[in-house]
Amino acid sequence: MLSLRDPIHGFVRADPLEAALINSEPVQRLRWIRQLGLTYLVFPGAEHSRFSHALGALELAGRAYDSLASKSGGRLPEGPECRPRRLVRAAALLHDIGHAPFSHSAEELFEGGIDHEEMTCRLLGLERMVAIFERHGAGIEPRDVIDLIAGRGDPLLVQIVSGELDVDKMDYLLRDSLFCGVRYGNFDLERLLDTMVPVQDPLSGAWSVGVEEGGVHALEALIMARYYMFTQVYFTVVSKVLELHLACWLTSEGWRWPADPETFLEEDDLRVVSRMRESSDPHAQAVLRRDLRFPLAFETREHLSRDEKERFEALLPELEERFGAGHLLVSNSAKDPHRMATSRVLVQREGGGFEPVAQFSHFLRHLARIDRYRVYARAELRDAVASALRERWP
Repeated sequence: MLSLRDPIHGFVRADPLEAALINSEPVQRLRWIRQLGLTYLVFPGAEHSRFSHALGALELAGRAYDSLASKSGGRLPEGPECRPRRLVRAAALLHDIGHAPFSHSAEELFEGGIDHEEMTCRLLGLERMVAIFERHGAGIEPRDVIDLIAGRGDPLLVQIVSGELDVDKMDYLLRDSLFCGVRYGNFDLERLLDTMVPVQDPLSGAWSVGVEEGGVHALEALIMARYYMFTQVYFTVVSKVLELHLACWLTSEGWRWPADPETFLEEDDLRVVSRMRESSDPHAQAVLRRDLRFPLAFETREHLSRDEKERFEALLPELEERFGAGHLLVSNSAKDPHRMATSRVLVQREGGGFEPVAQFSHFLRHLARIDRYRVYARAELRDAVASALRERWP
């Protein structure tokens, strides 16, 4: 057994398969990918890596599985050696290995239009990764992990890794909150894990991860934590403009993340920063020096309706024509705080029966989608841009 000390979960213990995967190149590469991209330039403590998040997801996947299995009436086998538990832990550990440098900041730059999930699948197909599963998998193969990450297989296992109650969210909220030095991401993890329950939808007959009535407030706290982390940390004014500068520089350089998995393994934050240091491009220098040469000129409110969004977008071509596209940077920060209605997460009522949590929770019914535009302009144009937008967008 491999034991690793984690600041969130204490000791994370890995069996031989997990230990071999942790020591593999695709997972070790995550040490050189910051979990929050350029956010460390706003919150100095946000230096944590996707490697530590992967370990946290591994640990929580085992705990979530144990909670569900204990209430499944035998549908999920119990015990640390059972195959489904080992499979879901491996999938949680490996779910992020395809992330490009600076995480989500430049996701769209993969060659061939692929995404980080497809790259994860390609990395799991490498001969040395296949060899690890052949030696330690005891019946678990890379294809099993790929299927689970892609949403195929037992829906309970799939939703542990990727769903409204997944361990990815549970870990990154607590981890990002700790390292950013904020309290927005805190919620009652123990209560939430304890009240997770496998439920069979009475309408469709499908199995899914639900929550007991006594855990609804813990679930609401998770959603609220996610909402506040996006509004107060992930979508901050400075973080967004630095991401825009990074994207502009990468685009001007013609940078693409390789579609070939072996070549992709050479890409990390350090390599990108090293290239930036050799560049005289103003966007690269803005990131390296944290130079806010494009200050905020205007921002909409935090929750735009669909009609408001379309009307604001219609103003942008006119704005760029008047001031010049190269003199403006525009960000759109958009996120659904939850998708409980579409994914139909069920509450197991204490008196019997089930109810969708989006209907059960008065709080969740009134939590609106985040959708905000910000316009940044060169310092000498800031006031003129702000004035022009205030006239058109009262």
